[in-house]
Amino acid sequence: MQRALTCSLEEDLRPLVRLLRSRGVVHRVSEERGMQVVWVVDEATADIVKAVYERGLEDIPNMAPHSVAETPARACWRQSYRLIPATLLVLLATALVAVFTGLGSNIQNVVLLTFTPLEASGYLAAQPDMQQWWRLITPIFIHFGLMHLAFNALWFWELGRRIEMRSGALWLLGLTLLIGVISNTAQWWWTGTDGLFGGLSGVLYGMLGYCWLYQLIAPNVYFALPKGVVIMMLVWLALCMSGLITVLGFGAIANAAHVSGLLVGCLFGSIAGALQRRL
Repeated sequence: MQRALTCSLEEDLRPLVRLLRSRGVVHRVSEERGMQVVWVVDEATADIVKAVYERGLEDIPNMAPHSVAETPARACWRQSYRLIPATLLVLLATALVAVFTGLGSNIQNVVLLTFTPLEASGYLAAQPDMQQWWRLITPIFIHFGLMHLAFNALWFWELGRRIEMRSGALWLLGLTLLIGVISNTAQWWWTGTDGLFGGLSGVLYGMLGYCWLYQLIAPNVYFALPKGVVIMMLVWLALCMSGLITVLGFGAIANAAHVSGLLVGCLFGSIAGALQRRL
C-alpha cells in the first residue's frame, strides 16, 4: 500500500476516516514509532487524501458525499481533477488540435500550426515568422495518427500530473512551454529547416529528464517513477535514433526534439532538485 500521511497520535482522524469510508476509498490506519499513518492503495489516492487533510480536518464534515450512489472512482476523480488543471488544459488543447487537424490528415489546417508558415509558392517557409510567434510552440499539439496521440497523451498525463501536484500549475505550464519551444527549434534546425513535424514527445522527454534528475538529487513521493520507466524510455530513444523504428513503418521520428527535450529537462531538474535540497 501507499503511505498517504503521517500525524501525531493525539490528532483525531475520525472525520477523515468517515469521509474515506463514505467515498468507498480503501484505506488503513496504523501506528508506527508513536505516529499515526494513513495508508491507501495507490499514489493518486494518497495525493487526494493528503490534499483533503491539508485543507483542515474541521472542514471535512462539510464534505459529505453528494449522492449515496456515487462510486469511489467518481469521487476520486471529482477530488483529483481540481489538483491538476494545467495537465488537463494541455490534454484538452491536444485533443482539440487532433480534431482540428484530423490527426494530421487535414494538411490545410496542419500548416496553420507548423513551425514555419506556408508561403505563396505552396511550400513551408525556410525561416520562422516571429510575427506568428505561436508557431514556436503549436507543433507540440500536432499528432499524426491515433497511436501517436494516445501514446503521448498517456505519458503527459502520467508525468504532467506528478509535476503539477509537486510544483503547481504555473510551473508545469512554464516547463511545458519552455521545453516545447526549445525542442521544436532543435527539430527544425536539425532537419534542415523542415517545419513539418509535431507531437508532445519532445516535451515528454523533457519532463522525464526533469523528474529523473530531481528525484536523484531531492527524492520525493511525486517523482518516484516506477522502476524501469527511465530505462524503457531511454531504450526507446536509442531505437528511434538508430532508425529502426522508422524502418519498421512507424514514420519519421523527431529525434532532435527528443534529445534536446531530455537534455533541457535534465538541466532544469538538476537545478530545481539542488535548490530544493538546500531548503
